[in-house]
Parts: sequence; structure tokens; C-alpha cells
Amino acid sequence: MKCPPKKISHIGIAVWDLQKACAWYQEVLGLTLEGMEEVESEQVRVGFLRIGESRIELLEPMSEESAIHKYLVRHGEGIHHIALEVSDIKTRLREVAEQGVRLINEEPKPGAHQMNIAFLHPKSTGGVLLELCEARENAE
Repeated sequence: MKCPPKKISHIGIAVWDLQKACAWYQEVLGLTLEGMEEVESEQVRVGFLRIGESRIELLEPMSEESAIHKYLVRHGEGIHHIALEVSDIKTRLREVAEQGVRLINEEPKPGAHQMNIAFLHPKSTGGVLLELCEARENAE
């Protein structure tokens, strides 16, 4: 990437019970819950907890068709992805594709927390599911 990511936006963690997981992060680690929302397109409920400049994003499946449900069945609860905040997500997707990175999303789509998102396939990223994200107000 010509312009490196700005920061780690969040670390996505797949959970079976969002309420229980949010309570644990608040009570045990003392993190602040910023909010919860449903992302219909991904069939997930998410909870965001602030930690410094970044967040922990807890993801609970809303249906068996959700990618998070499938992940939980295969792998159990745990880290699902790392999200990197970028400027100009469309340009970044084109650049990584030109470098041979396999894209899960060729175009950005709406995600949680007012972000446009796109995922890079873990087979091209050393086994790590990476999400590129950009605040919607910054996108064209």
C-alpha cells in the first residue's frame, strides 16, 4: 500500500452470547461499552468496547447463515479478524489486488460503526482475516 493503514481500528472476536461477553469485558477488564448494533447484511450483532485508540468488536451471529455462526461452529469463540483503518478504501483494495492479494470483497460495503468495510482473504495474508475499513463520512 502506498499509504499504510492509519491504525488498528478493531479486533473482531466471535462470541456465542454478546451480552455475556460484553459484561465480561466491562466487569473483568474495565472496558467501556460504546454501543451495540445489528448489521443485517452480515447477520451479526456487534458490541464495541473502547481500548485506547482502538476497539474490541464482539460479534454474535443472528442466524445460522451468518459467517460468524459458521466460524463459531468450526473454531469456537475467539479472534475472528483484525481491522485496519485506511484512507480511500477503494484505492487500497485496488492496490492490494494488484499485488496478488485475494479479496473477499472487491468493493467496500457498509459495516458496523458507520464504516465501509472489505475483507482480504486469509489465504493471501498469512492465515489472518484482515478487514480494511474507512469511516463512511470519509468515503466518496
